[in-house]
Amino acid sequence: MIIEAYGLGLRTRRGWVFRDVDLTADEGELHAVTGPAASGRTSLLLALAGRFPTTEGRLVRHGAAALGHVAGVHEPDPELTVAEHVTERLLLLGPPRDLSSRAARRAYRRDALATALDGAGLTGGVPLDPAARGRDLAPVQRQVLGLVLATLSRPRLIVADDVDAGADPSERAWLWAALARLAAQGHAVVVSARAVEPGVGAIEHRLGPSAERPPGAGPAQAEPDPGTEAGPETQPDAEARPEVGARGGAHTETLEVAR
Repeated sequence: MIIEAYGLGLRTRRGWVFRDVDLTADEGELHAVTGPAASGRTSLLLALAGRFPTTEGRLVRHGAAALGHVAGVHEPDPELTVAEHVTERLLLLGPPRDLSSRAARRAYRRDALATALDGAGLTGGVPLDPAARGRDLAPVQRQVLGLVLATLSRPRLIVADDVDAGADPSERAWLWAALARLAAQGHAVVVSARAVEPGVGAIEHRLGPSAERPPGAGPAQAEPDPGTEAGPETQPDAEARPEVGARGGAHTETLEVAR
């Protein structure tokens, strides 16, 4: 398994953000977290990627995790073009060692986006204009760029938030197919969505309300469930802010909190 979460929960002074989450994902699997507004979808995804705290349960992650698009946490730079985003990320990761000549470096920059798209399995009708700036990208384009950038570090786990937000039916169909191809390349892919498109082979986990529940009502859990359309995620509690600068490492990470 790439990610293993058992009894995972986050509680703040305002109550539960999410609780009693059991979720395991292996390479080649696409998982979708759905649920109503304020059910903790975004916070759970960030926790799985190591960018958000938890207060209960056990989390084990085998290998590196990377974020796709997560509004307010991991978004395109408004001034950079799509091509510049890819080139900048590749430079941060370190260029290949065989770029000894100026011509080779020019070719590397010129072909960086096409190479990145091909590496992510996103070929044919990709809705990205290399010259479009981050501020001008439509919701589905932000998601696609986020996925492309996430693959560049070759992580084992990729997470992305609200993948169907602002997308029309044809865009949703294209994006879910792209997510399935990404998983088929050997990643574990975990996303949040309002609903899973019919016919998509995703393992669905539905979160219940995050508010404190009365005695005897049972916990709000994430478990496989044919969910219905859900509302948008809300801002996390001020006590539990995402660790924006954190990066997943290529190692096994274990977080265990006494319950």
